[in-house]
Amino acid sequence: MACVGIAQANDAVEKLLAQVEPPQGVVFEIVEADESALEELLPRVRDAIEKVRAKFPATEFAVVSHGKEEFALQSQYQGEYADIHQQVQSLVADDVPVHVCETHAGWYGVTAEDFPDYVNVAPTGPGQVRLYEELGYELIIID
Repeated sequence: MACVGIAQANDAVEKLLAQVEPPQGVVFEIVEADESALEELLPRVRDAIEKVRAKFPATEFAVVSHGKEEFALQSQYQGEYADIHQQVQSLVADDVPVHVCETHAGWYGVTAEDFPDYVNVAPTGPGQVRLYEELGYELIIID
């Protein structure tokens, strides 16, 4: 099943690259049931960003994580999931905001204060994705 998701994300990136006009922006949506999923998915996001930026350098990007994978981004897991945190910090340093869903986190007793400053805590993940789409961003679902 993961292969289908990879193919769909790759197809979406290829469609963007086939466009003549650059996209306003690209928002990557991640919703997984596995807390460690970002370890595998963030490199795919980075790869997609590099491909799109090679053709359309002015494109803006964002990542919205609102499944169980968002919990790996809590401050208390900076050691356990050090690679994930490093990848997120690298994206943020590259002007790619990474958002998590406060509503979903709240269902599990996790608050906005439980995430480090480099993670943007959005009121809702789906709402954050919609905001980017309203700004003209193309949606790519990473799974």
